[in-house]
Order: sequence, then C-alpha cells, then structure tokens
Amino acid sequence: MRTLIYSAFVSIDGVVDSPGGGSATETHRSGGWTFQDLEFLPEAYEIKGTEMQEAGAMLFGRRSYEAFAPIWPDMEDFAVVKEIPKYIVSTTITEGALVDSWGPQTVLTSLDEVKALKEGEGGPILVAGSAELARNLSDAGLIDRYHLLVFPVVLGAGKRMWSETDKDKQMLKLLDSQTYANGITKLVYDVVR
Repeated sequence: MRTLIYSAFVSIDGVVDSPGGGSATETHRSGGWTFQDLEFLPEAYEIKGTEMQEAGAMLFGRRSYEAFAPIWPDMEDFAVVKEIPKYIVSTTITEGALVDSWGPQTVLTSLDEVKALKEGEGGPILVAGSAELARNLSDAGLIDRYHLLVFPVVLGAGKRMWSETDKDKQMLKLLDSQTYANGITKLVYDVVR
C-alpha cells in the first residue's frame, strides 16, 4: 500500500488557496500570502524539496494541474518531478489536454481510481495544491499523512483545507514539528486508522 501525502501551505484559519498569488477562481484579496510580510528562511521550506525527491508519484486536481503544468516542466526547482508519474483527478480534462514536456501523466476520473493507485506498488503519492481534491480525499479516508507549513496569518477568506462534511472525527499522530524564526511551523502528521 502506498502512502498518500497531502502537502500544504496553510494559514492559521485553515486557508490553503492562493499561497503564491491569486487566480480567476480564487477571488479573495490576500493572494500571495506565503511571500508577504515574512522573512524567507530556506530551512522552513526544506520539507518541500525532500518530499518531492521522495515522491513516487504526484497527484493533482484539474485546476492545480492547469496552473502548474505550463510552468513546472521548465523550472529547475521542480526538475525532480519531471520524470515521476503524475496523475490528474478530473472528469473534464482529457489526455489530449496534457502538456507534452512533463513526463508520464495519466488522467484518473474517480476516487476509486485513486484508491486503486494507492493499493499498487511504488513510493509515496504526493498531493500539492489541489484544495478541492484534498478535501475529497480526506472525506473518503484516502489521505495517510499531512505535511503542513502553517503560516502565522489569519486570512478569513479562501478555500479551506478540510470540508465541513459531518463525518467521524479523524485522529492524527504528530511525527515531526518545528517552528522557525519567521513564525512558520512545520507539522507532519500521520492519520490514525
């Protein structure tokens, strides 16, 4: 069984969208909140590089794929991702709409297909961005681990990390934590089953 990891930049109030800037579908005024007001400390972001190097695959929702796919294939910072398999969970995107220069890519059309992917062989599956997908994966009990960088900011508006679905509580076990001088806190949790 593969480990499905959700990695997110998250505000204190649980917002995960627009960390690097706004988009047409994310209309709150705080887009770019991860790069504003805080001193950049490379050590606070170390987990991002480590998780990409260790990933056996990446999983995206359609909107995050459409945001990353035109940019990431040519970025040196994301070169490690180029050749690992990428899966896009969508009922609207087609194989013909995928970018040519980004290694192996497959469209999955349901959470059942994600579950089957998890049950296969290989390294961890990393979900980056993809707030709506992450909420659906969490509600379906498919996320095994959270890699969170919690920023000392309250945004008020934006897409939340968890849905408001009435479901059984989900306990988490803290594996790692660290707080950095700029106020960012790294939290790594396993989901207790």
